[in-house]
Amino acid sequence: MPTSGTINSPTAFSAYTDYSLASLNLNSVMRRLAQGTKSVVDDGAGVAISERMRSQAGSSNMAMHNTENAVSLLQTADTWMQQISDHLARMHELAVDAADGTKTSTDKANIQTEFGALQAEVLRISSNAAKFNGQNLLDRTFDSTVAVIVQVGADSGQTIGIALANLTDTGSAAIGTNSVRWSALLTDAAVNYYSAGGLGSTAGAEGTSVTTQANIAIARLQSAIDYIAQTRASIGAQQGRFEKTRGALIAYENQIRGAENKVRSIDTAREAADLMKFQILNQIATAMMAQGNQLPASAVQLVGGR
Repeated sequence: MPTSGTINSPTAFSAYTDYSLASLNLNSVMRRLAQGTKSVVDDGAGVAISERMRSQAGSSNMAMHNTENAVSLLQTADTWMQQISDHLARMHELAVDAADGTKTSTDKANIQTEFGALQAEVLRISSNAAKFNGQNLLDRTFDSTVAVIVQVGADSGQTIGIALANLTDTGSAAIGTNSVRWSALLTDAAVNYYSAGGLGSTAGAEGTSVTTQANIAIARLQSAIDYIAQTRASIGAQQGRFEKTRGALIAYENQIRGAENKVRSIDTAREAADLMKFQILNQIATAMMAQGNQLPASAVQLVGGR
């Protein structure tokens, strides 16, 4: 607060005004240096822009995690599909083995035992073993007709769908050009899930067995192997898309954070220079205020001396 001498001295009051401004500016500079960023008082429009950029950066980072989860899901699905492909390849070998006229019925029954075990294992994998985060991968959960949507951006509508094959025992996927249904491969009993005209059928329904249908089984299994290969190719394409999206999100997040930093952060070198400047001005104003307060006293001494 100014003293009575300051109030009565125009020179001292002017010095006090400069002192107050220097102190205010000094406090503002010290606050900005302590925080490292601008406040709404310093740059209201810039802060509003930076807040939106921060939101975009944070949401883009979360979308990047979504793409990583999608890639992990597709990798898990492909691992299980590799297991199925291996089993189908062995089943195809057994079918070729059984299609040998020199084999006795006992030999074919033994081959059918292993063949049936592989059918059961493929059914187990596709029905409930192939899972990711508790969700079945090869049933209707991720069927191509009901694609699961993944948010891959900070804004509405930036999504990518995941579509996998339906390989359960009631799966209706047609295998190859023979119109055989997938479910016909998973049992040697009669099923009704493949279309009329399918290999080894008229309008009826039958499963796949190497005991009496080795040649039919060979053709069906070759179609099944091709079908799984095509499905894995689709999984690979989807995985590649998510990985490219992830790379784009990383680049976008880095860019938006850099832009936000330029808008929100202070110029440290400039603020340091201003700090020194206002410290000096504050000290000078204090000294000038003291000198201004002494001017009336000097005038009184002159009058008294006369």
